[in-house]
Amino acid sequence: MDAISCPKCDGPSVKSGLQNNKQRYKCRLCNKRFQLEYSYKACYHKTDQSIIMLLKEGCGVRSISRILDISKNTVLSRILKLGKQIQPPPFHKLGVKFEVDELWSFVGNKENVAWITYAIEQNTGRTIDFLVGRKTKITIQPLINKLLLSGAKCIYTDRLNIYPSLIPKAIHKVFRYCTNTIERKNLTLRTHIKRLARRTICFSKKQQYLEAHLRIYFWG
Repeated sequence: MDAISCPKCDGPSVKSGLQNNKQRYKCRLCNKRFQLEYSYKACYHKTDQSIIMLLKEGCGVRSISRILDISKNTVLSRILKLGKQIQPPPFHKLGVKFEVDELWSFVGNKENVAWITYAIEQNTGRTIDFLVGRKTKITIQPLINKLLLSGAKCIYTDRLNIYPSLIPKAIHKVFRYCTNTIERKNLTLRTHIKRLARRTICFSKKQQYLEAHLRIYFWG
């Protein structure tokens, strides 16, 4: 009989009783208990990766629920769990050019507009970080401070009147076509993330779901 490997650490496993008439196993290295067959499909080890893939392909919560044959509440709880596990990767490059822009979405209902402000590295299009909230100086300042601490060579923005008070004039650039890369990324985001589409019945019930979805899309 072939040895059973742990899905978490790939270590050797031994039998560890039954649950619902299905054999359970226990990993000798990490002590994780698992089964090869489950009654509920959400328990399978690859479910989280499937949720990430479907989110990036523009599927909504109910679509994922139907495709994977699991509860929509399970999908929502997994999105939050995955979002907490994923954090912005460290950024150590100096003298880099950044683009900063905002796009809006809804949270709770169609009357409540939330703004997503994010920054990308101009050459690679890599997302550095993002913030969700009102379009105010207090909300945007932590993001700008992070760019300044990285020794930004230049920061390109649109003509929003908040930026001149946050970015030193010597590295702040505002002119036509200077934010082409991030503007194109805005379109990609609205295409790939259903809750960001302009004309849709989908929107985030809570801000934490929107933030978790963005972390999964950017860095998952």
